[in-house]
Amino acid sequence: MARYVVSALLLLCSIAVQAVPSPDRWSYWDKADQSSEQVVDHSQWQNFLDRYVILSESTGMYMVEYGRVTKTEKGSLDAYLNSLAGLDPRKLNRTEQLAYWINLYNALTVDLILDYYPVKSITKLGKGWFRMGPWRDELIMVAGQTISLHDIEHRILRPIWNNPRIHYALNCASIGCPDLLPDAFRGKRIDQQLAAAARRFINQKKGATLVNGRLVLSSIFDWYEDDFIDKDGVLNEIKSFASGDLKHQLENYRGRISYRYNWKLNEYRP
Repeated sequence: MARYVVSALLLLCSIAVQAVPSPDRWSYWDKADQSSEQVVDHSQWQNFLDRYVILSESTGMYMVEYGRVTKTEKGSLDAYLNSLAGLDPRKLNRTEQLAYWINLYNALTVDLILDYYPVKSITKLGKGWFRMGPWRDELIMVAGQTISLHDIEHRILRPIWNNPRIHYALNCASIGCPDLLPDAFRGKRIDQQLAAAARRFINQKKGATLVNGRLVLSSIFDWYEDDFIDKDGVLNEIKSFASGDLKHQLENYRGRISYRYNWKLNEYRP
């Protein structure tokens, strides 16, 4: 009997990790000042990325050297988050807002890992029973509102921008995620940065690859299929950014698609 209970719990946990909420627009944040020329200072975040995001020669991925982060640098990261919390993003123009929310999401995620480090996976974090990750935990207050990672992704970014390329920019501290890139997102360059992030992820094996003639995609394309319109939308997205052998292999691909994801921590170890 106990064995069946454990199996049921494992199944529930698996479902909890993979279930993706539908976009749920938080109208409070659906405001912008398009005349604003304010540029958010992301230099502290950039300094952190410069120090601790490393390109792994063995995997070809950008990974984070969490174990080397000093208390001083952790303090600087906290100061950066406090500086973002002190702004009201509704007073920014749309491109600055987009960079603001993406950088906030990524910096909060790294900060969480550092708070609990060492940890094998972000799915080990989170408050309450049957929680597989910290995404709904309230982490920061901005403009009088307490905000979680869930809020940023599913209540702000996805419904307000309706841009599937956001998925290439958000990093959940896992190997299966798009890499935490070494450049902070900037409002004036956001379109080019999102396109570059898409191109990078799709041409990595964790993004798209063919295994024994079958196309294997990141589970991101399964979880967020509706954001890409439909399965044809996903395949068109892959083809539009694929290059080299992958592009050639996909030209006339009509086969089945499989999905996979790796929740192991995206930690760099020399």
